[in-house]
Amino acid sequence: MLEAGSSQRQVAHALNVTQSVISRLWNRYQTTGTVSRRHAGGRTRITNQREDRFLVMQAHRHPFWNATQLRNDLRHATGTQISTETVRRRLHDAGLSSRAPAVRVPLTGQHRRARLAWAQQHARWTIAEWTPILFTDESRFCLDMTDRRHRVWRRRNQRFHDAFVAQHDRYGGGSLMVWGGISVQGKTDLHLFRNGTLTAVRYRDEILDPVVRPYAGAIGPEFILMDDNARPHRARVVDQYLEEESIERMEWPARSPDVNPIEHVWDMIGRAVHARVNPPRTLEQLGQALQQEWYQISQQTIRNLICSMRRRCRAVIQARGGHTRY
Repeated sequence: MLEAGSSQRQVAHALNVTQSVISRLWNRYQTTGTVSRRHAGGRTRITNQREDRFLVMQAHRHPFWNATQLRNDLRHATGTQISTETVRRRLHDAGLSSRAPAVRVPLTGQHRRARLAWAQQHARWTIAEWTPILFTDESRFCLDMTDRRHRVWRRRNQRFHDAFVAQHDRYGGGSLMVWGGISVQGKTDLHLFRNGTLTAVRYRDEILDPVVRPYAGAIGPEFILMDDNARPHRARVVDQYLEEESIERMEWPARSPDVNPIEHVWDMIGRAVHARVNPPRTLEQLGQALQQEWYQISQQTIRNLICSMRRRCRAVIQARGGHTRY
């Protein structure tokens, strides 16, 4: 543009940059024949390769240490004093970034062995073998809930500005506990526990007798009930009722929500309710919203979740009974 006769001011306006940028580039081009930036010396690197490797090694050994702890550890080991920002840059160069950890239930050695044994036993099951199983679970939904996934566009120092704060009452608003069951052939109604807590008697009278027993009769003698090891599920009155009704129960390893496909259904429902244009304001509205979203879950989605059981078992085996990505 300059060679065509345009002025520096016109070029700067056309490219939306300052005139000094155009002047500097034009002078550099006339002097060197190029507009490439020359290599600048910059500050001397404060850490050497050995100290960089030490930081990365300590980050692998202690992944929950923050930048301050890693900086102090380097100072005690080598005497080199650096800033926490330098620590972050060195770790970023090595491909390490500070991220939110996955939150899972605690697992003891006994839990891991039980999970591994169960996964090995069911890893080769076909979809036909999973078909008669009713996967059940309870979940609690809060009226004032947040999924911690929201992001906000803001400037650097606007974190606590009213317009950019997501307000959340941690213990307020009330909550509802719900129960549901899914299988390859369908799903049960969503049951809402309107008041009180879940007990063995309520589990028998509100879930097993009016919901599970008719569902088992519709499936046939091959029906199997899957419920977890929550105390109300394993009470004597529940065991006695299942025995009287000849309802077979699947043995389930403790602390294994990642293996139960219905957990993904709860997550879908929670996100859908939270994303509503007009979120529920009362417990009655919350119950209606949960039931509406429950019935919106397609049977194909449920079937796909149950078809993932083989992959879930393999993931548990690969983790030697530990946590999986599910």
